[in-house]
Parts: sequence; C-alpha cells; structure tokens
Amino acid sequence: MEKFDLVIVGSGPAGLGAAFAYSKRRPEGSILLIEKERYSTGGLRNDCKMNFTYPIGFPEEYWDEGSANRYLSEVIEELQPRFMEKRNLSIYEKRAEKLGVKLLVVRQSHLGTDGGLELIKELMDRLKKRGVEIHLEETAREVHPEDRILLTDRGRYRYQDLVIAPGRRGFAFMQELMRKLKIPFIDHILDIGIRLETTIEQYPIVKDYYDPKFLFPDRVRTFCTNAFRAYVVQEKYLTGSGEPYYSVNGHAYSAKRQENGLVNFALLKTVMFTEPLASGQKYAEMIGLQAMLLGGGRPIMQRVGDFRLGKRSTEGNFTGDLYFFEPTLHCTPGDISLSIPAKILRGIWKAMKLLDTIVPGVLHPSTIMYYPEIKLYGNKPTFIDRHFQALPHLYLIGDGAGTSRGITAAWASGIRAVEGILTEGKGG
Repeated sequence: MEKFDLVIVGSGPAGLGAAFAYSKRRPEGSILLIEKERYSTGGLRNDCKMNFTYPIGFPEEYWDEGSANRYLSEVIEELQPRFMEKRNLSIYEKRAEKLGVKLLVVRQSHLGTDGGLELIKELMDRLKKRGVEIHLEETAREVHPEDRILLTDRGRYRYQDLVIAPGRRGFAFMQELMRKLKIPFIDHILDIGIRLETTIEQYPIVKDYYDPKFLFPDRVRTFCTNAFRAYVVQEKYLTGSGEPYYSVNGHAYSAKRQENGLVNFALLKTVMFTEPLASGQKYAEMIGLQAMLLGGGRPIMQRVGDFRLGKRSTEGNFTGDLYFFEPTLHCTPGDISLSIPAKILRGIWKAMKLLDTIVPGVLHPSTIMYYPEIKLYGNKPTFIDRHFQALPHLYLIGDGAGTSRGITAAWASGIRAVEGILTEGKGG
C-alpha cells in the first residue's frame, strides 16, 4: 500500500490550492491528487471568472476581511491574473443607491472556458514538475480515519493527512462521507433562481464592468455574468436516488473567439431553511425534478414578453417581431411560474424590475428566462479548528464543504487547510 504525506480528493481550485500550498511550503513532501473525471474540473474549467475582492466568494462565518486578503495575495501570486478594467460606474451606482440596491465593485479576471482549459493544463504541469502524483479517472470510495486509509475504485492509500475537496458537484458525496464518518453538519442554505439571456445592447453595463455584482432586497443577487462570446448550458446532476435533473449555467469564451453579441447572467435568491426541513439538498432535488417534469426532461425557457402577458412561451414565440436573437440553449419553451416557488419568483421579478431601472433594456420582450439555476453551498460541517479540520488529519474544503463560494475563495481554503496541516506537531 502506497503512503503519502498528503492525499487530496478533487482537482478543482480548492484541491489545487492545497496542492500548491503544500508543495511550496514542504517541497520534500509526497502528495497524491485524485480526480474522478478524466480531466481537472471545477470553476477553472467553467468560464474561469475569478473575483479577488472580499467578501465575494468568502462565507463570512468563516472569513474576515484581513484573513481573506492575506490568502488572496497568495492566490494572486500563483494564478497571476490580469485584472479587468472598470469604467463609468458612477451613474449605475447612483441609480442603484436610489432604489435600495447595492453595486459591489470587485477586482475581476476572466479567461473564458477555453482560457480556463489552458490555465488548468499549465497548473497541472507545474504540479507534476513539483513531484505531485496525479491520478485522473479515479473515484474515492471510503475513508478509514482510524487507520488513515483512503479506498478508491483503483487502490488503497495510506495518508498522513487527507483533504477532501469535491466542489459543488460533489455535494452529495461530501454528505455521504460525513454521515459515514459521523461528522456533524447542517444543510439548510441554497440559491435558487433563473438565468437571463439577452443582447449586450440591452445590458450595456458589461462593456464597462464585465461581471457586475448587484445586491437586491429579499436576498437576491446577480451572479456569474458572461458577455461578448457568451452561451447558456445545462449541467446534469443526480439525486441521492440516482434520478437525473438539470441546472442551467453560463459560460463565455475568451477574446480569441468571435463575438456573438450576447450576455447571460443569473438572478439567484438565497434560501435559508429552518426547522422542520431536514435537507436543503433534498429540497433542491425536488425543485430540479419538478422542473424536469414540466420541461419534459429539459430545463424551461420563457421570453420576458410572454411572462409579462401571463402566457407560456412556445417555439413560435422565439421568432418574429421583437424576438431578434437565437437562444444559445434550446430547451423546452414553457411557463416557469408553474415550477418556481411563488415567493422565490416574486423576489426575482422585483429584482428584475429594479435592474431594468438601473440598466434599462433588461426587460426587453426578447430577453430569455431559463429555469432552474440551482447552487448548492449549504453543507456546513462542524470543524474542530479554524483550518477546516473535521476529524484528526481530515480536512473538508471548497464549495462542497461550504467554506467558499467561488474559485479564489476555494483556492484560499486549500491554503488555509495546509497551514493547519503544517503547524507544529502535524504533517510529519
């Protein structure tokens, strides 16, 4: 049985952050990085949009501004981002302030989906040169913390320390692991919403601020804006019982690709459940399955013009007068109000009207509303120290563990876990 000083499960930004931090601080150490897919996954692969301003991506129950900025400086050192210029924001800020809306000004970098793939290749090559052993297409199965053994579908590995970083797609895996290991956790927060697609002419703020962060009343926010070479996609998820459902998402290519003149972004409402609901994860699954039922196994799309008239969209509604661009995701035309919970829809529609006052054009009849977009961040393990240690020598990090909400904060959580591993009396 092979033994490693550090075994990392998951090659998204949290896992990569841990691998880079450990190999930097202890270059003689042995590291194994395991990824179940045939390539590195996570936010770096999907559009690769990065935010470098607290509190974006940093859950405030775990991070304060000082500590986040300290870790962000190391993230910047490793990723060497090119920050995007922002211009002419005062008019938007003034309009937003009058409406009780906040526009956050954030340092951002954007590589696009193709640029993200290039970055991942570079990062993996750098880790290999540092001696990190990387196993792709290998799935973690069981952890035996008393013996410090990780079982996968391809082998058994003894570890000195183990970092679990499966990301949002590994949300269910993380829950199953915590249940088996009797790690207390709560699961009561998620984001539910829609993704809007329109032309840049109808949302021109992206020319001055690529991914504008608006915070609306009722815990609604804009999220993950993609512009110029943008497209909407569907992502497949499985419920705990193995039933498939889809969540929509947005991507964009880098400046190397031809522009299509479109922009998409999510409007998400954060939902925090209290008793007696046991699981936000199960609620999200039910929301996803209900949308699949009404969409015939696909997400639902509806034009704003049809929504305002109180009627469903049909294939014929996507051509003709006022409907002047081709959707980038062809899913099921329908009526999202039959599926999305009324309280969530009210908050999102209110935000859309406010946003149309700040950036006139968003509510053009041709704007498409895709549903559902679901983000699972709600795993909240009980940690035994501030470095995200859940059991002795076992660390849970990244979006799947609720310690981050995005690329840079996930990377920072990897650094923070490694600092805990390498404190006196550990890591050797």
